[in-house]
Amino acid sequence: MMRNESDYLIADLLASWHKWASGWSGVAAHGSCAMFTDVRSSRQWDSANDVVDGSLHNSQMKAIDFHVMELDPVHRTAIQIKARNLATGASVWSSPRLPQDPEERAVLMLEAMNALTKRLFGAGIV
Repeated sequence: MMRNESDYLIADLLASWHKWASGWSGVAAHGSCAMFTDVRSSRQWDSANDVVDGSLHNSQMKAIDFHVMELDPVHRTAIQIKARNLATGASVWSSPRLPQDPEERAVLMLEAMNALTKRLFGAGIV
């Protein structure tokens, strides 16, 4: 039972991480100017909880990013593809770096998820 709950939690974290890592925004961005690309709006209208939640979310995403990037390249690719599929809600993304055989790919994905889960649990993220 606990394994299923942690699987859902990690799947949710991976989808959020993919959106965070790709710079996804829920609001369509207006045309940007190179001079203002790194400018952040004031947070004066955010509540204290919004500021804290945003900071915690950003820290958590940075930690997940670190642990994903520390995986070996094939496992990292498998995690990135899984995260992209989770974020889009469809299993349409794949990579030529992953095995073409569905059984081999499933074993590789399981290994990658186990390696990442172990790292996230060890770091206290999950």
